Amino acid sequence: MQPAYYNDLDEIHKKIWDMITEGVKNRHHQFHIPVVVNISEKGFDGRIVVLRKADRDKKIIRFHSDIRSPKVKNFQKDSKVVFIFYDKEEKIQLRISGKSNVNYDNDITEDAWKNTSFMSRKCYLAKHSPGTESDIPTSGLTDKVENLGYTIEDSESGYENFCVIETKINTIEWLYLAAKGHRRAKFNYSDGNKKIWLTP
Repeated sequence: MQPAYYNDLDEIHKKIWDMITEGVKNRHHQFHIPVVVNISEKGFDGRIVVLRKADRDKKIIRFHSDIRSPKVKNFQKDSKVVFIFYDKEEKIQLRISGKSNVNYDNDITEDAWKNTSFMSRKCYLAKHSPGTESDIPTSGLTDKVENLGYTIEDSESGYENFCVIETKINTIEWLYLAAKGHRRAKFNYSDGNKKIWLTP
């Protein structure tokens, strides 16, 4: 049975944002951890991130990072970014491109930090920046933090390392894999919200 979006661009667009929104809320959803690719001095640089917020009306998605991370410096030099999402059950792939902005110590980060869980704050309590070389295997955390011997008050020091990467989406390419025949479409927000079919 064909899904409602098989031959309907409006239904496709609705499905895209329903899946992205669910990816924010549900850590078990396959859109919760997209691949993000940006540009570094050495070329393209990719990683998996956790999707933290999506705004359907403003066409914005967000993830969190350590301000000391090399990828943040890359975003500050070149804001272009591509997200790759794939849901193997739905057989839907998204390629989202846009421009990112690094938020640090502002209203956006303050609000996001307040809503960051006790366990997630642990990521920002490392002494050294992500990617720092080490002579021994390490989490980068003190024994106290590694063994959850810190309090919510202790975790507040992690805020100085916390930032929010916000991406304003320019285009979304959608691909649906179907035995009867694949479907592909593109939504261009930077060109008058243009929506077109593509050959898969």
